[in-house]
Amino acid sequence: MKKLLILLLCFVSFSSFAPGEGDGLKWYSWNEGYPLAMKNKKIILVDAYTDWCGWCKKMDRDTYANADVIKKLNQHFIVIKFNPELRDLTYNVDSVTYTAKEFFTQLTRGENTGFPTTYFINPVKKSLMIDPGYKDAAAFMQVLDHVIAEAKGK
Repeated sequence: MKKLLILLLCFVSFSSFAPGEGDGLKWYSWNEGYPLAMKNKKIILVDAYTDWCGWCKKMDRDTYANADVIKKLNQHFIVIKFNPELRDLTYNVDSVTYTAKEFFTQLTRGENTGFPTTYFINPVKKSLMIDPGYKDAAAFMQVLDHVIAEAKGK
């Protein structure tokens, strides 16, 4: 009985140091995140990815899992995952509904950017910045700082 109690106390002690749900990014779908960003006047980050993209998976593992990146994103952005190959979904922008292909065309401005590509939408300035390709955490932090400074008018 004593061993069971000690084992239980150890488990509780160690689990209290484990990262909780609040320690990660809260990813939204477009239809959840867009209205939230508009309401809170936060910059929208759209991570365009595909299931087959190795660099997308690496960016998820290395960049989006970085504690400094997570902190900055949670503070200044609404982060949205977007897979343009999921054809059965629709995307609402104000009173217009787009298919995945139409929405992707709007985001890319008709350019071929590849995957991953990160899109930053400033709802206040109604501006779009496109950042194609994989970025490690350090390079991505520089991009985020630039986007934040642009949003603040610096």
